[in-house]
Amino acid sequence: MSDTSFVRVAVRGQEVDLEYSWIKAQNPGPLLVFLHEGLGSVALWRGFPHALCEASGCRGLVYSRAGYGHSSPFWPARNWPVDFMHVEARESLPQFLANLGIDSTADPPVLVGHSDGASIALIHASAFSDKVAGIVAMAPHTFVEPLTVESIAKIRDEFLASDLPVRLGKYHRDVQSVFWGWAGVWLRPEFRQWEIASLLGQIRRPALLIQGLDDEYGTTAQLDGLLKTNSSATAITLSECGHSPHIDQPTRVIAAISRFLLTISPRAS
Repeated sequence: MSDTSFVRVAVRGQEVDLEYSWIKAQNPGPLLVFLHEGLGSVALWRGFPHALCEASGCRGLVYSRAGYGHSSPFWPARNWPVDFMHVEARESLPQFLANLGIDSTADPPVLVGHSDGASIALIHASAFSDKVAGIVAMAPHTFVEPLTVESIAKIRDEFLASDLPVRLGKYHRDVQSVFWGWAGVWLRPEFRQWEIASLLGQIRRPALLIQGLDDEYGTTAQLDGLLKTNSSATAITLSECGHSPHIDQPTRVIAAISRFLLTISPRAS
């Protein structure tokens, strides 16, 4: 996905340029909007969006959130607010879609999110349920588990002691800002109270939840809230699968999402 473009959005009085890429734009199926994880970007999705759009006949749109990939920065370095995912879901994402000419009322997208991106998808759907056709949430965070904090502390130590900055630096223009912004907010004591479980009852669209049973960043408890409040939500758990189901079990994930897409209306009702 080297063929990327940029679109400008203004969030809280600050303009940022977001990197994005269309995938299979000529396909007749619903639009899939891909929302990356806490250290992700357009490029770090690798071939998954293309493979999913190919298999499902859908259109795809991938973008890097502000500060990620080649998108311009937004949050102060190492000082992200606790509600950064809420701001992304409620302010940045709607404007990003609108500025690309996407009419989410007439042609609501399916949000395909991973990790932090899955949480952003759920927050967005809770606020704009009539502008979303469905949600695919892979390894979502709906509250903060001790396991998540422990694993982020480990990757912080790895970042300090290994070549991880070099490896991640291939995908982000300011890897230090991205990493310490993300890890810093997740490791702050006040972030332990972060949750979106209280919002899940507002989601009225079908949802597919995908969780790896070997996920080092979360357990199946992350899925319980939506399954209890949304009768249209279904979940699959995958063995031999960690935090990135689309990387660890791509064939099964693509098949499951493709089946899910056949069950939902491409237009909001």
